[in-house]
Amino acid sequence: MSTPSEPQEHGTDPGLDAIMSERRRLIGMAYRLLGSLADAEDVVQETYARWYAMSPERQEEIRTPAAWLTTVAGRICLDLLGSARARRERYVGEWIPEPLPGGPEWISGWSGGGTAADPADRVTLDESISMAFLVVLESMTPAERVALVLHDVFRYSFAEVAEIVGRSPAACRQLASSARRRIRDSRGPLTAPAPAPARQADLVRDFKQAWQAKDVNALIGLLDPQAVATSDGGGLATASPHPIEGAEQIARFFVDLSARAERESGLSLAVRTVNGRPGLVAHQDGATVAVLAFEIAGDRIRRIWGVRNPEKLRHWPAD
Repeated sequence: MSTPSEPQEHGTDPGLDAIMSERRRLIGMAYRLLGSLADAEDVVQETYARWYAMSPERQEEIRTPAAWLTTVAGRICLDLLGSARARRERYVGEWIPEPLPGGPEWISGWSGGGTAADPADRVTLDESISMAFLVVLESMTPAERVALVLHDVFRYSFAEVAEIVGRSPAACRQLASSARRRIRDSRGPLTAPAPAPARQADLVRDFKQAWQAKDVNALIGLLDPQAVATSDGGGLATASPHPIEGAEQIARFFVDLSARAERESGLSLAVRTVNGRPGLVAHQDGATVAVLAFEIAGDRIRRIWGVRNPEKLRHWPAD
């Protein structure tokens, strides 16, 4: 597997610099596969532990350390995905991927290497960290998820993906095709495309203002009639145990939240970039207490994901 490394950092050991420069890319890959930055960091730590457990002679025998690191990290992720469903069954309430502050540059990961997919099948770097994309990945089998992310996002050939998944290149091609069908199915019938980022930010800002004003009708006007809102408290923070469906039901739910928030001092809302898209972040007493990600189609909000589990908000800066 041939994967260009990121530019080397200055250091006294060029070999060490080359190995460590892969860390950011590996975290980006593992985050997309696992939906958890904490788990991604654990995977990369384990990958490097295995590298340094080898003798210098064995390390010298590896012609492309970046490819070795990717293969090992991918296989660790595949193992974790295999047991993730059982862990999610024990999770309290709905499980939402861990939200990321900022855009793709915050967790860069595109390698630019390998044999490119058909342009029509490619997933852009920005799209690959959107909450909508990460949520759809949760519906896939571990092998589908790995094949899609490594091939369509990271541009690895199916022969290279096969080394990680342990299947034939033809089987990996089928896995990626099945994963793409899941993405298409999740989008449902033809919907209006997402508006420009500036327009999305305006809609999120309008949602924030209507929410704070407890204006049910204004909120309904901003929501798709079939909108769905999902919240994740993980048993550690208050959250709706089930998705809320329908514009009016969601609007009344948020108005009720706003009324309760008035009784809490020091709570503020700010429009911020969440997983590369305009979102909302709630702060209280200098800490991030909630992050909302949105999926927007046309001029309406189609999906809202609210993360309140404090363990998933550790990477968010204080206000």
